[in-house]
Amino acid sequence: MSDRQPEHYVAPIEDATVEVDALKLKERKSNLWLDAWRDLRRRVLFYAALLVVLVVLTMAIAPTLFTDVSPTLGCQLTNSNGASIAGHPMGFTRQGCDVFARVVWGARTSLSVGILVVVITAVIGIPMGAIAGFFGGKLDSLLSRIGDIFFSIPYFLAAVVVMSVLGQYRSVWVIALAIGGFAWASLARILRAEVLQVKNSDYVMASEAVGRGRMATLLSHVLPNSLTPVIVTLTIALGAAIVAEASLSFLGLGLNSNVMSWGQDISQAQSSIRTAPMALVWPSVMLTVTVLAFIVLGELIRDALDPKSRARR
Repeated sequence: MSDRQPEHYVAPIEDATVEVDALKLKERKSNLWLDAWRDLRRRVLFYAALLVVLVVLTMAIAPTLFTDVSPTLGCQLTNSNGASIAGHPMGFTRQGCDVFARVVWGARTSLSVGILVVVITAVIGIPMGAIAGFFGGKLDSLLSRIGDIFFSIPYFLAAVVVMSVLGQYRSVWVIALAIGGFAWASLARILRAEVLQVKNSDYVMASEAVGRGRMATLLSHVLPNSLTPVIVTLTIALGAAIVAEASLSFLGLGLNSNVMSWGQDISQAQSSIRTAPMALVWPSVMLTVTVLAFIVLGELIRDALDPKSRARR
């Protein structure tokens, strides 16, 4: 038997082609907010609601871009309950004021009340819900009971009582405090439930393990990861606050008669609804479309931020 090993042929290096299987990973970045934006930008309803919100915001910030007619100084009784004419597409009120100008200028007051209510709701509701959910114990029991007391009181009814008592101090700030001062409890409950889930995450325990204080952990890790339902709730609450202000003004408990708002115009136009219904219809339509846009926007954001909801579509 020969010990000679068989010869092996080795191909020249320059003639050899080596192929290695490569795992191709998606280079596109992904996180909760990017996935939500990719979902929102494919939905036509999102752009429609966003367009309405942007138009209303522009009306509130720069009403002169839409009309150069004064909503108060240009009023003439000769135009009382007049129909639409050139330059006045929505007609006139009972006092002879241009309806279109009042609708445009009224957006500032109505939107200001809504934004202030949202700010007040967030300033009170976020700390209450975050502290109660994160620290727990007796502090949670105390804050939760306080929230339950305010939650059991209908905020609109409370606002009616407050505005009745403070009738001589009616202003945008007072009506916003009357609404927002009782509307924060639902936000606190939602945030507390979210914090209770987030605080058991691994990154929260790791933050505490390295010696970071509990308040610092709450502010840097827990709260930022719990704000998703808060943003959605506040978006919807903005529309509800505008409706509450209009309802109070309609009942005569809102802003003073010299302050323009959609609710004030609706209240003043109800007396002439049979002879000049359009003076009531136009501010009502504007109020409805604006509130609907904020509610739809909030609902779409909520669906986009929910992975389960995105998977079902």
